[in-house]
Amino acid sequence: MKPYTQIIHQNKIIREFAHDTDSHELVWHRDKKDRYVTILEGTGWKFQYDNMLPMLLHKGQTIFIPKETFHRILKGSDTLKIQITEKD
Repeated sequence: MKPYTQIIHQNKIIREFAHDTDSHELVWHRDKKDRYVTILEGTGWKFQYDNMLPMLLHKGQTIFIPKETFHRILKGSDTLKIQITEKD
């Protein structure tokens, strides 16, 4: 079971991580495609690339995640809602 819910609309994925998500479910992982992730909602959530310090996420911010790059998110204080656009 994934720590999020999602809907796919056209070529975009809208994903939500609930405020009560268990931090242990937010694991290091890699994706098979390049991704642009835009923060739609969320307070106190952080994003971390492997071997880097976590960075605080802000509404409206877009992060590029190259394919096969280890990364994770760190839990904030409310629900995190993101939009993911994948590149082939």
